[in-house]
Amino acid sequence: MPQTKTLAEAQEIIQDSLDYTLFSWSKQKGIAPIAVKYGEGVYLYDYDGKRYIDFSSGLMNVNIGHGNQRVTEAVMKQMQEVSYVTPSCVTKVRGELGKRIAGITPKGLTKTLFTVCGATSIDNAIKLARLYTGRHKILCRYQSFHGASYGAMSAGGDPRKLAADSQQSPNFVHFDLPIAYRWEYGEENLLKESVKNLERVIAFEGPQNIAAILLEGESGSSGCLKYPVGYLKKVREICDKHGILFIADEVMSGWGRTGKWFGFENHGIVPDMIATAKGITSGYLPLGALIVSDKIAAQYDDNVLWLGLTYSAHPVGLAASLEVLKIYEDDNLIQNAVAMGKYMDAKVEGLKLKHPSIGDWRNTGLLGCIELVKSKKTKEPMAPFNAKPDEMAVMNKVAARLKDLGMYTFVRWNYIFVAPPLCINKEQIDEGLAMISDAISIADEHTSPS
Repeated sequence: MPQTKTLAEAQEIIQDSLDYTLFSWSKQKGIAPIAVKYGEGVYLYDYDGKRYIDFSSGLMNVNIGHGNQRVTEAVMKQMQEVSYVTPSCVTKVRGELGKRIAGITPKGLTKTLFTVCGATSIDNAIKLARLYTGRHKILCRYQSFHGASYGAMSAGGDPRKLAADSQQSPNFVHFDLPIAYRWEYGEENLLKESVKNLERVIAFEGPQNIAAILLEGESGSSGCLKYPVGYLKKVREICDKHGILFIADEVMSGWGRTGKWFGFENHGIVPDMIATAKGITSGYLPLGALIVSDKIAAQYDDNVLWLGLTYSAHPVGLAASLEVLKIYEDDNLIQNAVAMGKYMDAKVEGLKLKHPSIGDWRNTGLLGCIELVKSKKTKEPMAPFNAKPDEMAVMNKVAARLKDLGMYTFVRWNYIFVAPPLCINKEQIDEGLAMISDAISIADEHTSPS
């Protein structure tokens, strides 16, 4: 009887959500969401008691893992004091978190504007770059994602924006980067061509018109696409040469995800602004941040900063973030991300030998992606870029198998993302990769000899 009641409850929860809410990035009919009852560590549990290992940390944001009650207690304590004040007021937690972030970021980046999410961090970075420089153009990479607001979506090169392309925001210029996996002319030439391409675009657009170059600290949902070695250092040099600001999108790659506090630290550079969210609260509450250089901030000591949000510096979100940052350190999660990332690398290399459909594995810390191909020789993807529904047949079967086996992860085109919470251990990695290996066997059946 209890089991029947639980199943009925789950069905009602799912049906109410289908009947009265809308789902992002999806057709609304024929979907089968998981009714999550609770989460703990690297696992989610549904109302039937089925356990799912979360191998993408939700949307690469639940970095500390699910259900950490330290965050709950911090949030409750803050709400018992005050839940909301206007951004013109201050709370104790606002100064504490700002000071804590200034202790994490590179020297010279000590001022933070708290936002609501990743997209609002990016939008405000774009606004500020234009206000500060007096220029209007923003240069961005085609294969990137910066958020779903009009400004952030226009800045990105993700095809999800194409449906609203005619209404995109103006003055965003995109450039391409060759992908190392499919580059045939040597790593040294990869860097040279990538830099020359960017320099050509800047010359064509006029450096005096370019306010900023916006790049992810490490590539995320576009496929964890690697920068050529030394590329971001060259971009930093180009920015300095022309008075262009460098904005690092650390929404996904920030907060320990890549084995550093921020992804750009893997490249030995310091940006002028850091736009971030996700792991800043580990997804427990919505919060974003735009961290700017002291030089930029100083311009607004005696000039109005024309940026604002109703929920900027929301005390409850700040309380969650402050506790999450403590958890990163107390539980050594960033060090664990490095160690488990190396373990993951070794294990996936073994899977590559076993599965003819695994073409490439790209990973930094615990931000990784398995790319499936029809042939290791031709490198034809199992599903093409921006695949149509009928081109996703094989990958849909792979994704369905993962769900059946008890895995929640992000599957897109011919990519399986591997970005579990930073608290994961070796046994849990083995558990998850065994499921992925099982599911990839479906794709193996659709490969041709190498």
